[in-house]
Amino acid sequence: MSIIEFMTKFFQDSGLAIYPSILIAAIGLAIAIERFVFLAKARAQNRLLWDKIQPQLQNGKLKEVHQMASSSDAAVGKIVANGLTRMQSPGRREDIDAAMEEGMMEIVPRLEKRTHYIATFASVIVLVGLLGTIIGLIKGFTAVAQVNPAEKAEMLSASISIAMNNTAFALSVAIPFMLIHSFLQARTSEIVDGLEAAKISFLNVTQRLKAESSTAGAR
Repeated sequence: MSIIEFMTKFFQDSGLAIYPSILIAAIGLAIAIERFVFLAKARAQNRLLWDKIQPQLQNGKLKEVHQMASSSDAAVGKIVANGLTRMQSPGRREDIDAAMEEGMMEIVPRLEKRTHYIATFASVIVLVGLLGTIIGLIKGFTAVAQVNPAEKAEMLSASISIAMNNTAFALSVAIPFMLIHSFLQARTSEIVDGLEAAKISFLNVTQRLKAESSTAGAR
């Protein structure tokens, strides 16, 4: 029996209760793919922009850095642009840090958006599978009570097949969903940590440039 034939028979033997589970699995998979693509793109954009910004920042070319950061869609660009905008007004390091943290507060929710649905779907699909199992068993025992003894074994076997198939499908979806959720959370945390590192590096470099400028002015 080929895989296609096996899957076809599996779903045929699962009854109508399997369809809500299929719908949940499809929606969860779509969200997982969208989040994976979004986070991969965000990570690549941040790395590319920071590699361009960092040398200019080290050389004190803040105007060029501001132009690149403002014209980019990358998250790190938003943070750097906020910091440079705040630097145009007199203030302490804490003030610049607060301005950059404000940019982080706008970015992090976009990175975490919809990821929690995957864990929710993993829990819900297990419950839906359990419901399908119970429905299959109820249907089986009800049918068995109303048929001839010769047909009882066949009816009970079909009902148990519906019950077990729903449970098996739910678990086969829920387990990967939990792993995917953990992976996406780890990737999100990695991006946020990278943004925090870029923010600290920016603050340190700008403080150094400010100190060098003050020393040169004193001379």
